[in-house]
Amino acid sequence: MLEIIPIPAFKDNYIWLLHDHAHAIVVDPGDANPVLAALSTLHLQLDAILVTHHHHDHIGGVEALLHATPAMVFAPSKEQYTFPHQAVSAGNTLNFSAPALSLSVLEVPGHTLEHVAYHGNGMLFCGDTLFGAGCGRLFEGSPRQMYTSLQQLAQLPADTAVYCAHEYTEHNLKFARTLEPQHPVLLARQQATSNMRAQGLPSVPSTIALELATNPFLRCHEPGVIAASGSINTDPVSIFTTIREMRNHF
Repeated sequence: MLEIIPIPAFKDNYIWLLHDHAHAIVVDPGDANPVLAALSTLHLQLDAILVTHHHHDHIGGVEALLHATPAMVFAPSKEQYTFPHQAVSAGNTLNFSAPALSLSVLEVPGHTLEHVAYHGNGMLFCGDTLFGAGCGRLFEGSPRQMYTSLQQLAQLPADTAVYCAHEYTEHNLKFARTLEPQHPVLLARQQATSNMRAQGLPSVPSTIALELATNPFLRCHEPGVIAASGSINTDPVSIFTTIREMRNHF
């Protein structure tokens, strides 16, 4: 039985730990210490590390984990890393025997130029591309690249669980409601998220279905989002560009 645990790190990061009660895989370990603590507490051997992109809060713990465990690292093929790793790119499939898991690699540029995501077994580990009710900032890629990447993720099965790397959902929902203040599903999600956070629970994973219903960056074709953007050009990429800039200043 595969279990997935969010390991909090820094101010609002999540490091995802997947395990079968003996062997483990970790996604985007920006800090080694909480990962090592979890491995020790749960008596797990770390066999693999998945990296979505090169930002330090996603890879800062990799070298320490390599010194402490027998893990193999998988990281985007078009980026440079100082640690040993197996390069992955779109179309690659990673097959693990323990925990038993098969993940496909998706290239999702936007936040960074060579960002990847991992999808399989009803799960999506998307780093800083898709967030709860939001998406990543455009540090390297263009709005069109990010929009295209998000559309790729939007085509995944509706029940796919979305494991993003930050706890941004509450603030993202506040922004989303400035665009669609009367949207009933958005309001319900905001209330549910506030309740979870008040109990100290993570707001993620969400699902592709929930993101399609409430995430403005996947709703650039919706009349309410178009109107709220104030954009004369109603092309979805133009709407995306406008509301991403609005979110930058929210």
